[in-house]
Amino acid sequence: MTTTWDHSLYHVFGTERTRPAADLLARVPFGRWERIVDLGCGGGNSTELLCSRFPKADILGVDSSEHMLAAMDGLKLNARWEQADFDTWSPESPPNLIFSNAAFQWSGDPVKLVTRLFALLAPGGGLAFQVPQNFDQPSHTQVRAAVEGGPWSEKLKSARQYDPGFAKGGDYARALMPLGAALDIWSTEYLHILSGADPVFRWMSGTGLRPFVQALEGEERAHFEAAARTRLAAAYPPERDGRTLFPFRRLFVIATRP
Repeated sequence: MTTTWDHSLYHVFGTERTRPAADLLARVPFGRWERIVDLGCGGGNSTELLCSRFPKADILGVDSSEHMLAAMDGLKLNARWEQADFDTWSPESPPNLIFSNAAFQWSGDPVKLVTRLFALLAPGGGLAFQVPQNFDQPSHTQVRAAVEGGPWSEKLKSARQYDPGFAKGGDYARALMPLGAALDIWSTEYLHILSGADPVFRWMSGTGLRPFVQALEGEERAHFEAAARTRLAAAYPPERDGRTLFPFRRLFVIATRP
Protein backbone atom coordinates (compact mmCIF):
# COMPACT_ATOMS: atom_id res chain seq x y z
CA MET A 1 0.00 0.00 0.00
CA THR A 2 1.33 3.44 -0.94
CA THR A 3 1.54 5.86 1.96
CA THR A 4 -0.18 9.19 1.41
CA TRP A 5 0.83 12.33 3.24
CA ASP A 6 -1.05 15.15 4.94
CA HIS A 7 0.69 18.52 4.56
CA SER A 8 -1.11 20.15 7.50
CA LEU A 9 -0.49 17.19 9.84
CA TYR A 10 3.18 17.01 8.92
CA HIS A 11 3.64 20.72 9.65
CA VAL A 12 2.19 20.61 13.15
CA PHE A 13 5.85 20.40 14.22
CA GLY A 14 7.20 22.36 11.27
CA THR A 15 9.87 24.22 13.24
CA GLU A 16 11.31 21.05 14.72
CA ARG A 17 11.25 19.24 11.36
CA THR A 18 12.95 22.15 9.56
CA ARG A 19 15.83 22.54 12.04
CA PRO A 20 17.77 19.48 10.75
CA ALA A 21 17.43 20.72 7.16
CA ALA A 22 18.92 24.07 8.19
CA ASP A 23 21.73 22.33 10.08
CA LEU A 24 22.51 20.15 7.06
CA LEU A 25 22.46 23.10 4.67
CA ALA A 26 24.80 25.06 6.95
CA ARG A 27 27.50 22.42 6.37
CA VAL A 28 27.11 22.29 2.58
CA PRO A 29 30.29 23.95 1.27
CA PHE A 30 30.01 27.04 -0.86
CA GLY A 31 30.40 26.31 -4.54
CA ARG A 32 28.78 26.69 -7.93
CA TRP A 33 25.49 24.99 -7.11
CA GLU A 34 23.69 25.97 -10.33
CA ARG A 35 21.33 22.97 -10.58
CA ILE A 36 19.87 21.82 -7.26
CA VAL A 37 17.37 19.05 -6.55
CA ASP A 38 15.45 18.77 -3.28
CA LEU A 39 14.65 15.07 -3.39
CA GLY A 40 11.68 14.04 -1.26
CA CYS A 41 10.88 17.70 -0.70
CA GLY A 42 7.69 16.96 1.26
CA GLY A 43 6.06 20.13 2.49
CA GLY A 44 8.68 22.40 0.94
CA ASN A 45 10.36 23.51 4.18
CA SER A 46 13.77 22.40 2.92
CA THR A 47 13.10 23.82 -0.56
CA GLU A 48 12.41 27.20 0.99
CA LEU A 49 15.80 27.10 2.73
CA LEU A 50 17.54 26.20 -0.54
CA CYS A 51 15.82 29.03 -2.42
CA SER A 52 16.93 31.48 0.24
CA ARG A 53 20.57 30.40 0.21
CA PHE A 54 20.87 29.90 -3.57
CA PRO A 55 18.51 32.52 -5.08
CA LYS A 56 20.05 32.26 -8.58
CA ALA A 57 20.06 28.46 -8.81
CA ASP A 58 17.68 26.31 -10.83
CA ILE A 59 15.94 24.44 -8.01
CA LEU A 60 13.73 21.39 -8.56
CA GLY A 61 11.61 19.91 -5.77
CA VAL A 62 10.75 16.23 -6.26
CA ASP A 63 8.21 14.30 -4.20
CA SER A 64 5.96 11.29 -4.73
CA SER A 65 2.99 12.91 -2.95
CA GLU A 66 0.59 14.82 -5.15
CA HIS A 67 -1.00 16.28 -2.01
CA MET A 68 2.31 17.65 -0.75
CA LEU A 69 3.24 19.13 -4.13
CA ALA A 70 -0.17 20.79 -4.47
CA ALA A 71 0.50 22.68 -1.24
CA MET A 72 3.67 24.22 -2.73
CA ASP A 73 1.72 26.80 -4.75
CA GLY A 74 1.08 28.84 -1.64
CA LEU A 75 4.81 29.12 -0.88
CA LYS A 76 5.55 31.26 -3.98
CA LEU A 77 9.06 29.88 -4.26
CA ASN A 78 11.42 30.30 -7.20
CA ALA A 79 11.46 26.54 -7.82
CA ARG A 80 10.04 23.91 -10.12
CA TRP A 81 8.19 20.79 -8.97
CA GLU A 82 8.10 17.21 -10.18
CA GLN A 83 6.09 14.24 -8.93
CA ALA A 84 8.30 11.16 -8.84
CA ASP A 85 9.52 8.35 -6.59
CA PHE A 86 13.10 9.06 -5.51
CA ASP A 87 13.96 5.34 -5.70
CA THR A 88 13.56 5.47 -9.48
CA TRP A 89 13.94 9.20 -10.28
CA SER A 90 16.69 10.36 -12.63
CA PRO A 91 17.53 13.95 -13.64
CA GLU A 92 17.38 15.35 -17.16
CA SER A 93 20.91 16.71 -16.66
CA PRO A 94 23.45 16.06 -13.88
CA PRO A 95 22.68 18.18 -10.79
CA ASN A 96 25.37 20.06 -8.91
CA LEU A 97 23.63 19.37 -5.59
CA ILE A 98 21.11 16.75 -4.50
CA PHE A 99 19.66 17.65 -1.11
CA SER A 100 17.29 15.53 0.97
CA ASN A 101 15.85 16.06 4.43
CA ALA A 102 14.27 13.11 6.27
CA ALA A 103 13.16 11.22 3.17
CA PHE A 104 15.56 8.41 2.29
CA GLN A 105 14.50 6.30 5.30
CA TRP A 106 11.40 5.50 3.24
CA SER A 107 13.53 3.81 0.58
CA GLY A 108 13.62 0.04 0.46
CA ASP A 109 17.43 0.22 0.29
CA PRO A 110 18.71 3.69 1.24
CA VAL A 111 22.40 2.77 0.90
CA LYS A 112 21.84 1.55 -2.66
CA LEU A 113 19.79 4.69 -3.33
CA VAL A 114 22.49 7.15 -2.24
CA THR A 115 25.13 5.22 -4.18
CA ARG A 116 23.01 5.55 -7.34
CA LEU A 117 22.32 9.25 -6.71
CA PHE A 118 26.00 10.01 -6.12
CA ALA A 119 26.82 8.64 -9.57
CA LEU A 120 24.25 11.00 -11.13
CA LEU A 121 25.99 14.16 -9.87
CA ALA A 122 27.92 16.54 -12.09
CA PRO A 123 31.71 16.55 -11.52
CA GLY A 124 32.41 18.36 -8.26
CA GLY A 125 28.78 17.94 -7.24
CA GLY A 126 27.48 17.11 -3.80
CA LEU A 127 24.91 14.81 -2.21
CA ALA A 128 23.65 16.06 1.16
CA PHE A 129 21.04 14.13 3.11
CA GLN A 130 19.69 13.60 6.61
CA VAL A 131 17.84 10.56 7.91
CA PRO A 132 16.39 9.71 11.34
CA GLN A 133 18.36 7.28 13.51
CA ASN A 134 15.85 6.74 16.30
CA PHE A 135 14.24 3.49 15.17
CA ASP A 136 15.47 1.73 18.32
CA GLN A 137 13.76 4.33 20.53
CA PRO A 138 10.31 4.10 22.20
CA SER A 139 8.79 6.33 19.51
CA HIS A 140 9.14 3.33 17.18
CA THR A 141 9.42 0.30 19.46
CA GLN A 142 6.12 1.16 21.13
CA VAL A 143 4.42 1.62 17.76
CA ARG A 144 5.73 -1.81 16.73
CA ALA A 145 4.41 -3.23 20.01
CA ALA A 146 0.99 -1.74 19.28
CA VAL A 147 1.10 -3.26 15.78
CA GLU A 148 2.01 -6.71 17.06
CA GLY A 149 -0.21 -6.65 20.15
CA GLY A 150 -3.63 -6.25 18.59
CA PRO A 151 -6.11 -8.14 16.39
CA TRP A 152 -4.89 -6.06 13.45
CA SER A 153 -1.38 -7.56 13.50
CA GLU A 154 -1.90 -9.81 10.46
CA LYS A 155 -3.40 -6.97 8.48
CA LEU A 156 -0.44 -4.71 9.28
CA LYS A 157 2.31 -7.21 8.46
CA SER A 158 2.83 -5.70 5.01
CA ALA A 159 2.83 -2.10 6.27
CA ARG A 160 6.23 -0.41 6.42
CA GLN A 161 8.15 -0.94 9.66
CA TYR A 162 11.69 0.04 10.63
CA ASP A 163 14.30 -2.32 11.97
CA PRO A 164 16.54 -0.93 14.74
CA GLY A 165 19.45 -2.12 12.57
CA PHE A 166 18.65 0.55 9.95
CA ALA A 167 21.66 1.81 7.95
CA LYS A 168 24.24 3.71 10.01
CA GLY A 169 26.91 6.23 9.07
CA GLY A 170 29.50 3.51 8.51
CA ASP A 171 27.24 1.77 6.01
CA TYR A 172 27.00 4.91 3.89
CA ALA A 173 30.75 5.56 4.22
CA ARG A 174 31.66 2.04 3.05
CA ALA A 175 29.38 2.42 0.03
CA LEU A 176 30.58 5.89 -1.00
CA MET A 177 34.34 5.80 -0.25
CA PRO A 178 35.13 3.42 -3.13
CA LEU A 179 33.48 5.93 -5.47
CA GLY A 180 35.98 8.61 -4.49
CA ALA A 181 33.57 10.60 -2.33
CA ALA A 182 34.87 13.21 0.07
CA LEU A 183 32.69 12.64 3.13
CA ASP A 184 31.39 14.68 6.05
CA ILE A 185 29.27 12.43 8.30
CA TRP A 186 27.92 13.22 11.74
CA SER A 187 25.01 12.57 14.10
CA THR A 188 23.01 14.97 16.25
CA GLU A 189 20.48 14.19 18.97
CA TYR A 190 17.86 16.90 19.28
CA LEU A 191 15.88 17.21 22.49
CA HIS A 192 12.51 18.52 21.42
CA ILE A 193 10.42 20.10 24.16
CA LEU A 194 6.84 19.55 23.07
CA SER A 195 3.60 21.03 24.39
CA GLY A 196 0.02 19.85 24.41
CA ALA A 197 -1.68 16.52 24.92
CA ASP A 198 -0.07 13.37 23.49
CA PRO A 199 2.61 15.29 21.56
CA VAL A 200 4.71 12.26 20.56
CA PHE A 201 1.62 10.51 19.23
CA ARG A 202 0.78 13.65 17.24
CA TRP A 203 4.36 13.78 15.94
CA MET A 204 4.26 10.15 14.87
CA SER A 205 0.82 10.62 13.29
CA GLY A 206 2.46 12.81 10.65
CA THR A 207 5.17 10.25 9.83
CA GLY A 208 5.81 6.75 11.20
CA LEU A 209 2.21 5.91 12.12
CA ARG A 210 0.74 6.71 8.72
CA PRO A 211 1.46 3.38 6.96
CA PHE A 212 -0.38 1.53 9.74
CA VAL A 213 -3.28 3.93 10.15
CA GLN A 214 -3.97 3.96 6.41
CA ALA A 215 -4.15 0.17 6.34
CA LEU A 216 -7.07 0.19 8.80
CA GLU A 217 -10.57 1.65 8.76
CA GLY A 218 -13.34 2.65 11.10
CA GLU A 219 -13.35 1.33 14.66
CA GLU A 220 -10.31 -0.85 14.03
CA ARG A 221 -8.28 2.22 13.07
CA ALA A 222 -9.55 4.10 16.14
CA HIS A 223 -8.65 1.20 18.46
CA PHE A 224 -5.17 0.92 16.98
CA GLU A 225 -4.59 4.66 17.34
CA ALA A 226 -5.77 4.48 20.96
CA ALA A 227 -3.33 1.62 21.66
CA ALA A 228 -0.44 3.53 20.10
CA ARG A 229 -1.39 6.72 21.93
CA THR A 230 -1.46 4.92 25.28
CA ARG A 231 1.93 3.28 24.73
CA LEU A 232 3.60 6.48 23.57
CA ALA A 233 2.14 8.49 26.45
CA ALA A 234 3.58 5.97 28.93
CA ALA A 235 6.97 6.02 27.21
CA TYR A 236 7.11 9.83 27.12
CA PRO A 237 5.37 11.12 30.28
CA PRO A 238 5.00 14.88 30.68
CA GLU A 239 7.27 16.84 32.97
CA ARG A 240 5.91 18.69 35.99
CA ASP A 241 5.22 21.77 33.86
CA GLY A 242 3.15 19.69 31.42
CA ARG A 243 5.68 19.71 28.57
CA THR A 244 7.18 16.52 27.12
CA LEU A 245 10.83 15.79 26.35
CA PHE A 246 11.31 13.96 23.04
CA PRO A 247 14.91 12.99 22.15
CA PHE A 248 15.42 12.49 18.42
CA ARG A 249 18.68 11.30 16.87
CA ARG A 250 19.50 12.06 13.22
CA LEU A 251 22.33 11.17 10.82
CA PHE A 252 23.80 13.69 8.38
CA VAL A 253 25.89 12.87 5.30
CA ILE A 254 27.52 15.18 2.77
CA ALA A 255 29.31 13.36 -0.07
CA THR A 256 31.20 15.37 -2.70
CA ARG A 257 32.36 14.09 -6.10
CA PRO A 258 35.87 14.77 -7.35
